[in-house]
Amino acid sequence: MLLQVDTSRHDWLEGRGPWLSLVGAIDDATSEVLWARFREQEDAQGYFEVMREVVRRRGIPLALYADRHSIFVVTKNAHLTLEEELAGRRQPTQFGRLLDELGVNLILARSPQAKGRIERLWGTFQDRLVSELRLAHACTRDDANQVLQRCLARHNRRFMVAPQDPAPAWLPWPKSSRLEEFFCFKYRRVVANDNTVRFGPHVIDIPRTRDRQSQAHARVEVHERFDGTLCVYSGGFCLAKKVLADPKTIYRAAAHSHAGELTPVPVISNPKPQPPANNSGPYRPPANHPWRRPSVTTP
Repeated sequence: MLLQVDTSRHDWLEGRGPWLSLVGAIDDATSEVLWARFREQEDAQGYFEVMREVVRRRGIPLALYADRHSIFVVTKNAHLTLEEELAGRRQPTQFGRLLDELGVNLILARSPQAKGRIERLWGTFQDRLVSELRLAHACTRDDANQVLQRCLARHNRRFMVAPQDPAPAWLPWPKSSRLEEFFCFKYRRVVANDNTVRFGPHVIDIPRTRDRQSQAHARVEVHERFDGTLCVYSGGFCLAKKVLADPKTIYRAAAHSHAGELTPVPVISNPKPQPPANNSGPYRPPANHPWRRPSVTTP
């Protein structure tokens, strides 16, 4: 019924390679490690991958126990937007949106001790798994993930306990639903007049259909999949798809951003001159400032 998730940042390779973050999920009833993965850092994509494997292998849990990281919940104290006021809640993060779509209840821990089961797991792994990585001469993240998958089965046989109630509480994944339509980042966009959708530096063309020649001004949803594919959805139907040459887009760095509109940073080509920081008197524009140029009046 309950799944605990967390990430352990540690020198897993003992100086043979970079520091890595181990993200994993453990069953609260049986102490079975359902899935774990080494990542370069703690990010939303790592939790997406872990949840996808758990759902694919076992099903959908009823509840998820996690800390108060910004990946799971919005921690800013900013004022609510109009859309958030109408909804009666803050706009969820990407991972929070995934849990809402899956129907999983998110429980936030108030201290590391509250997640004692997975915290003890990290202590065990930092002793036993580090030794396995050393014996295998693992030096990269890919090497570490290969060793980890071999050790998970052995670890579960050693530490897994039988539940009091043998009846599983996992909810089956609907056969009519596709995993890739849920386990991805989603952003809202508006179709431009030329029947295209802009997503950062990428432009996605929407082909015209018999029912509707143009989708201009329509509100759509852009799905950023982890295989480097951008898909435009409207009403549950895929309108267009674009495969990127480089799967890592500029938005992957903001992996725990809100599940909504991403506003690009404006680039000012000709910024106005600003007064110096330590200016003690009124600002005086230089001689070549546009304000000092004489105006030309045409007859």
